Amino acid sequence: MTPHQMYLSAVLDKPLIDVTGAVLGKVHDLAITPDEEFPIVSQILVRRKGSTFAVAWEKVVLFNPSVISVRSSVKELQGYRETGGDIHVRRDILDKQIVDVNGAKVVRVNDLKLGRHKEALCLLAVDVGFRGLLRRMGYERLWGMVQKEIPAREISWEFVGHLEANAARLTLTMAREQISDMHPADLAHIISRVPRPNLHNVLNSLDDETAGEAIHELDPDLRSRVMTELDSERASDILEEMSPDEAADVLGDLSAEKAEELLGLMEPEDAEEIQELLEHEEDSVGGIMNNSFIAIPLDLTVAEALAEVKIQASEVDTVYYAYVLDPDERPLGVVSLKELILHDGFLPVEDIMTANLKTVSIDDEPKEVLEIIAKYNLVAVPVLDEEEKMVGIVTVDDILERFLPLDLKLKRHPGY
Repeated sequence: MTPHQMYLSAVLDKPLIDVTGAVLGKVHDLAITPDEEFPIVSQILVRRKGSTFAVAWEKVVLFNPSVISVRSSVKELQGYRETGGDIHVRRDILDKQIVDVNGAKVVRVNDLKLGRHKEALCLLAVDVGFRGLLRRMGYERLWGMVQKEIPAREISWEFVGHLEANAARLTLTMAREQISDMHPADLAHIISRVPRPNLHNVLNSLDDETAGEAIHELDPDLRSRVMTELDSERASDILEEMSPDEAADVLGDLSAEKAEELLGLMEPEDAEEIQELLEHEEDSVGGIMNNSFIAIPLDLTVAEALAEVKIQASEVDTVYYAYVLDPDERPLGVVSLKELILHDGFLPVEDIMTANLKTVSIDDEPKEVLEIIAKYNLVAVPVLDEEEKMVGIVTVDDILERFLPLDLKLKRHPGY
């Protein structure tokens, strides 16, 4: 008979007996099999005289912290032979780090909750709190006194992830759909705290776009290491999904040889946009601008302009403004997305655009952009080259990022 719920620590190293009461050995570990909801215990691994034996779960008579008995004699014990798909609770999950996708952090497994589910013994939750440590250390009396004072920190298996076959020595699991929905800053926080041998497990669970957003949020030294250690093909795919200015930031952290290699693997059009940004000084406006923006001609109606914005929006990050350019790519005015939505579609764009643009030069210092954004409450500022042609924009988030106090940068970009 198995109680409704129990903890792994309560049964590990406990005697395993047969139906006559003879001791067969000690419970060393539990082998589990992945399932749609909760992993199912399939075998008890028993240590006897330095050897490991396996007892199928079907032979269990009693399984609780007091008595663990099976319908097997010493002669019937089968030596354990590991296969590639074996997953052991003690060896592969206990004391390992996992991603808590519900709390957006990396935590350590201090104990595991087992329980009955659909007539099987399953792994229901992981204990990542101090309670689990006390329980494992055998401080039952102390545990009884403080359990009301210490909040439980158990994570249901649904918020940890699902084990996969052939995941022996698993040190990290996560629910792919849930972790992909996290904010990039939360993902960066997780990545920065995952042991380096497991870093690829995290990145491989993300699509290229999500991985790129998270990598850009990392501390420059860490993101440089991450990009260097990634397979070059995967690294170039991730860069292609990033905005040109963010990709330039990442490549600027790498050695010239590595940056050139990754650019060579990218689509020529993407590589060319990024290369243009890399040519500017890091401390200039050109070094922080984004050369992707929405541009429209002057001779459009509001309805036509809105349709053009929809076409271009998938290729740019900032869609608050549409910049009206002449045939020589010089700015004539700007119209916000809000104005295009609110005005009559038959109106000419020229009638609603703001003609007096606030701009900066590509060689200006970033502080000049900060002053304009602060003074005029803008989301982005156009950047002009020496011929007065519009070549990019600097957004408010990029400029604020540059001038954030050091302590806020450290919180935003965590490192090891």
